[in-house]
Amino acid sequence: MKLIIGLGNPGEKHAKTRHNIGFRVLDSICDDYSLMAKCSALICKQEDVLYAKPQTFMNLSGVAVIALIQYYKIDLADILVVYDDKDIKFGDVRFREQGSSAGHNGMNSIIGVLGTNEFSRVRIGVAPTDEEAVIHNTADYVLSNFSKDEEAVLSDIIIEAKQSIIEFVNKKHSVS
Repeated sequence: MKLIIGLGNPGEKHAKTRHNIGFRVLDSICDDYSLMAKCSALICKQEDVLYAKPQTFMNLSGVAVIALIQYYKIDLADILVVYDDKDIKFGDVRFREQGSSAGHNGMNSIIGVLGTNEFSRVRIGVAPTDEEAVIHNTADYVLSNFSKDEEAVLSDIIIEAKQSIIEFVNKKHSVS
């Protein structure tokens, strides 16, 4: 079984924030499926792929991730985390097979509980589009909503992120 984790913060207050782009990608995949609560996450299962939105708030994402891994006996090679990256230009989607947290608290939590950074991830750029813009307070920035202009192109970005997920799932299926 593959585990695709979308990072975000639970609750309507955070639904449209930059930090919740991982949730929004999974929402677009699980839209026609019922979400069920399990292991401190909302999950949906499609064939042999489990999609999960941790409900522990971003800084404790690892709590839900380790519970899901242990419950479903998932290998690290079968994990993909989808999340926002304030250091990547808005709209860019990047796949990596491993790497540091780059200061992302959700990734810090997951790496901490797993004891490794050797799992795949899809990073979605949320950096300001204005090259002159400086992020003075990271928390305030990632917890702010996308602008109207950003929302207008978000569906295309989500489609690109979903394509990375499909490629990950298909690549891993062919190896298994």
